[in-house]
Amino acid sequence: MSVRNPSDAFYDFIVPARQPWSHVLKAGQVLRIVDLEGQQAVDTLFYAADDHEERYSAQDTIRAQGTPYIIAGTKLLSSEGRLMATMLADTAGGHDTSAGACSAESNTVRFGHDKKYMHSCRDNFVMELSRHGMTKRDLVSNINFFMNVPIEPDGTLAIVDGMSKPGDYVELRAEMDILCVISNCPQVNNPCNGFNPTPVRTLIWEA
Repeated sequence: MSVRNPSDAFYDFIVPARQPWSHVLKAGQVLRIVDLEGQQAVDTLFYAADDHEERYSAQDTIRAQGTPYIIAGTKLLSSEGRLMATMLADTAGGHDTSAGACSAESNTVRFGHDKKYMHSCRDNFVMELSRHGMTKRDLVSNINFFMNVPIEPDGTLAIVDGMSKPGDYVELRAEMDILCVISNCPQVNNPCNGFNPTPVRTLIWEA
């Protein structure tokens, strides 16, 4: 549990259901993401603020931590092997960084051709990245905060009902200046959002 008081945060914003969000975090600042109503996946990317070519590396992070899940104490590594952020607090449990973000293509394959044009996290990311001079070529593997993705005995990934409760949160401390980009997942075809996308809250404290 965190000792930080929301009233002390200098930034406090509700990210609407299905929408993207981004903010630059200075080294030492702490970001809290709150799952307001529970069972809401929050797809998240990180980029070095001064060089977007350096970005979060799921592969390096998994290898360094020795676990496929993001938990309290996890150090998020960049594509250059540098420490981007540290997970300080987590009230929900392990968070996925293997299943990726939903897209028109994955919606079509998983749920049928009539779902192709439904809004997706990939769409959210592309729209939000464009505000920072990036394109879909800058998309990489993301973290899915609050998303429950167990690994089956045969090695496949399952997407099942989320375990996060209303008010659960994660806190991360920026270890360098980073751009954080969120897609508040709009998926309604699998249980990652309880089939009902809801808002999340972002708060930032000074170092």
